[in-house]
Amino acid sequence: MTATPHHPDLRSQLETLATEAFRPELAEIDQLATLDIARTMNGEDATVAAAVAARLPEIAAAIDAVAARMARGGRLVYAGAGTAGRLGVLDASECPPTFNTAPGQVVGLIAGGPDAMVTSVEGAEDSPELARADLDALGLTADDAVVGVSASGRTPYAVGAVEHARSVGALTVGLACNPGSALAAAAEHGIEVVTGPELITGSTRLKAGTAQKLVLNMLSTITMVRLGKTYGNLMVDVRASNEKLRARSRRIVALATGAADADIERALTATDGEVKHAILVLLADVDGPTAARLLADSDGHLRAALATAHG
Repeated sequence: MTATPHHPDLRSQLETLATEAFRPELAEIDQLATLDIARTMNGEDATVAAAVAARLPEIAAAIDAVAARMARGGRLVYAGAGTAGRLGVLDASECPPTFNTAPGQVVGLIAGGPDAMVTSVEGAEDSPELARADLDALGLTADDAVVGVSASGRTPYAVGAVEHARSVGALTVGLACNPGSALAAAAEHGIEVVTGPELITGSTRLKAGTAQKLVLNMLSTITMVRLGKTYGNLMVDVRASNEKLRARSRRIVALATGAADADIERALTATDGEVKHAILVLLADVDGPTAARLLADSDGHLRAALATAHG
């Protein structure tokens, strides 16, 4: 490719990345029996959790920082291209039904916009300007947290998102799968989960994608735990938008309170189906409006509301 000031030689850059390395010992993997390929791939995947484990202190520090921003009304914004962007959109889209987050509280930005979820948008990942425009469209503030996600750690869209977010005072996290990455260096919290060369050379939707999914699971889930969106390991902020989730809501109230079915139904009816409120009604012996007030006063933390109710 033609060298430019911004891309001196992308091919030579890629050749230095662990995630792009060629593994000659796998050069004839297509000649193996299907079960042997599956065993090899499974063995590769088994190394990912250990790579994540090596970065748990950095992940925990990032989570505490994100939770602090969100506790004062900020948003969690993921920004990435390709697989990394899709994983961010996936994680963000699962927060409302799981944790009853407000619309726009957790946002996934993918280079090229919604069309890029299913097709490749030419050149989008190469544009830091596009990342700035996408963040400006959200009205980014210093209360927000932006997580740039990129397997290579060099994707201009992700690096540009982090650099722009940092310039407005937002919290920044850079999640990459190569050491010494530009993305981690640009962020206040750099997290480099080094997963090594892929089974299929350069296919970073494999181990790198799995590592990113694990870390994003932690970022959103543990942040929500810190924000009081769970009671123990129960999803007490679940939004009952279908029959399965309504059944799950009843089960969660039962597990939290040990109450009889009829009492659970009465509590859920009195609280318009709000699981957290219904648990408080049953455990503190209060009515629906009192439960709502206690939870509002405790910023939605059920344990704190119970402690207040019990004096």
